[in-house]
Amino acid sequence: MLIGWVRHGKTDWNAEGKIQGQTDIPLNAEGISQAAALADRLSGEQRIWDAVVSSDLQRAYTTAQIIAEKLNIPLLEGDKRLRERYFGEVEGTMEHERHARWGKDWRRTANGVEPDAEVRARGLSALHEWRQDYPDRNLLIVSHGSFIAQVLSELCEELEDQHLTNLSYSILELQNDKWYPRLYNCTIHLNK
Repeated sequence: MLIGWVRHGKTDWNAEGKIQGQTDIPLNAEGISQAAALADRLSGEQRIWDAVVSSDLQRAYTTAQIIAEKLNIPLLEGDKRLRERYFGEVEGTMEHERHARWGKDWRRTANGVEPDAEVRARGLSALHEWRQDYPDRNLLIVSHGSFIAQVLSELCEELEDQHLTNLSYSILELQNDKWYPRLYNCTIHLNK
């Protein structure tokens, strides 16, 4: 089984440096172009994906729609478990605002920030369900940076912790009940 991980395309809040969390911000024109670039890349490679599933937040779901349409594969219903980490009162702020208000350790001091363990638990719950329901299907997941980073670090301890850029593409392969990276944080499709 292969699982692909794609971070959604760029939004205006990404461009402004605002943290989005579960605030439902749409893709901007650049984000739509980024999604099309990955869709073009994947359509020119050997077909490995059977379906696309994404967060139900519009920036991820729109990215997933663009990819699924180009690859002519099913787009499954948006899944709330694939949403970005909930950032509570921090959502909509820029880094300098967070540091000024809550300090550099804002993830621990601001109210309502979803803990790592909860983010990982909902991601692993979805993955476990898909392994049971679709053991012979390779799924491409479109989600969010902090969410993907948490799940990947849980599944593949040997992965280097990198900032996942918009429209980064990663692939994990399940072998003997262990996940192995085949591709990590790749953005070559954005360089064209």
